[in-house]
Amino acid sequence: MRSVLIIDDDPLIRKTLSGHLAKQGFDVQVAEEGEEGVRKFQECNPDLVILDVRLPDVDGLEVLRRIKDIRQKSYVLMMTAYDDMKTTVEAIKLGAFEYLVKPLNFIDLDLTVNKTFQVRALEEKVSYLVEERQKEYTIDNIIGRSPQMREVFKLIGSVANTRTNVLIQGESGTGKELVAKAIHYNSPYRDEPFIVINCSAISDTLLESELFGHAKGAFTDAVAETKGKFEIAGKGTLFLDEIGDVSPNLQSKLLRVIETRDFMKVGGEKVLKTEARIIAATNHDLKALIETGKFREDLYYRLKVVEIFLPPLRERKEDIPELVAYLLEKINRELRRTVRKVPSEVMGLLKEMPWRGNVRELENALTRAVILAKGDIVLKENLPLDSGERKIYSGELVSLREVERNYIQHVLDAVQGSKTRASQILGISRPTLDKKIREFKLQVNLPSA
Repeated sequence: MRSVLIIDDDPLIRKTLSGHLAKQGFDVQVAEEGEEGVRKFQECNPDLVILDVRLPDVDGLEVLRRIKDIRQKSYVLMMTAYDDMKTTVEAIKLGAFEYLVKPLNFIDLDLTVNKTFQVRALEEKVSYLVEERQKEYTIDNIIGRSPQMREVFKLIGSVANTRTNVLIQGESGTGKELVAKAIHYNSPYRDEPFIVINCSAISDTLLESELFGHAKGAFTDAVAETKGKFEIAGKGTLFLDEIGDVSPNLQSKLLRVIETRDFMKVGGEKVLKTEARIIAATNHDLKALIETGKFREDLYYRLKVVEIFLPPLRERKEDIPELVAYLLEKINRELRRTVRKVPSEVMGLLKEMPWRGNVRELENALTRAVILAKGDIVLKENLPLDSGERKIYSGELVSLREVERNYIQHVLDAVQGSKTRASQILGISRPTLDKKIREFKLQVNLPSA
């Protein structure tokens, strides 16, 4: 008979779960504290453990850690009423098979339990255990409690301790770079470089030099030998953003690097080795590009050893209130404001907007609202709400160039001269912003010390 150990301090949950699982034919043991649970695990050697995160004597993650120390191949389902990303990622990193949120749905529970035993039967050798310590930089920046985002968090925890290539897919503004950073900074190589290359922002010739470096005299203006990003990354992570925009010629060279782990500088003769993990991202449908001959199928499968899909914001509207709270805190800190109150009517509008630009568009909308706010409340009239109707503009009619100039100056003034923040709000690159500043002869007023 298959056995299950339930560790939870709530007597009602113990009784309900044990009764339900007993009817399914399981031999059920229960424990109300962590120490008792560890002891019963040693005594009973159960096939499956269902473990609560919050226990009165020992933290559930510590119990999970001790169970894994006793038997690495144990199967543990974590459950909690406190659904947060940090706990999810840490639990998966420590080896939890699955993460369940209270109140439990018995249909989901049965499906998860059955899946667990199917995996046991197949003896799949999958290890999710990674180091306990994690860098604080990362996972707090990714917000979401929706089922789609919980799956993303689990995948982050699963791949963090590997050297596996990862392909992140999703629309623009969904946070692909944040996920790549979360993977890197939760890995054992967190102290190695995290290198970002936007493949769509660099010409093919320059991109090859950026990736592999070049020898002195390799081309005009190559007055000295330079290191490429593969060399600089060391054992760290090379994040190739917008990989779908890479030319077929360069795709073949990337494929060779992935397969052989070696490369040569442009114009060079010495073979160099790379140990960098590649995380690629795109908002294109790579399968469609493969069908039209614009993307190599073999490179696609080399990159997507693990694939993470980031859902658009319109498909996880339940995450919007938490995202709004997080983004307002961030924006207020950067702009030195205190606009934190969001009326229920405004929150309802935010949840119903299509957000075609996803989290990035939401952040820009909130930034605008904070800049225009007269008090500490986000007002409806300060949000760029898209009603679907054509807007009628009043006032003096000026050229589009003048509108662009005035608005860029307005944003620069609002962010107190922060070019990084201004380029994010405007949706343009930092070099493009610098070019606009020179072209329009704009003033960049930095705050006085």
